[in-house]
Amino acid sequence: MKKILVSCVALVTFASAEAYTQADRILDMQKMAQAMQDIQSGFFYNNLDIVKAGTEDLKKAVATIGPTSEDTNNTDVYEVWMNNNSAMTKRIQRNILQKTDVILQRFSNGDPTQALQEYSKITRECMKCHISLRKW
Repeated sequence: MKKILVSCVALVTFASAEAYTQADRILDMQKMAQAMQDIQSGFFYNNLDIVKAGTEDLKKAVATIGPTSEDTNNTDVYEVWMNNNSAMTKRIQRNILQKTDVILQRFSNGDPTQALQEYSKITRECMKCHISLRKW
């Protein structure tokens, strides 16, 4: 009986959870842009705390990016095949997460030049995704 009750509660919870929408994606992109600006400000002000805050915000925002409910609920097989960029997106997310750690480590160790190079690599990863997904 307890298992049935837990199953019902879990089903209701997942069914009522809101799907990831295009508006959510835009909000996450804005958070990522702000985090990148914060990291850059931390470089210019030589302030490790600002860089830390920016990298943490960037990690949180990158982790939530994913296909919208429109993308996942598409029934056209050809469109699903054409828009199947989840592997690329996951790879870019993983690269950005790794590079944020390197930024923090290098900046903490007093090597802002190397930290800035990693920042540029993150920007390059962002553009890869934009070029592919937005077809720029």
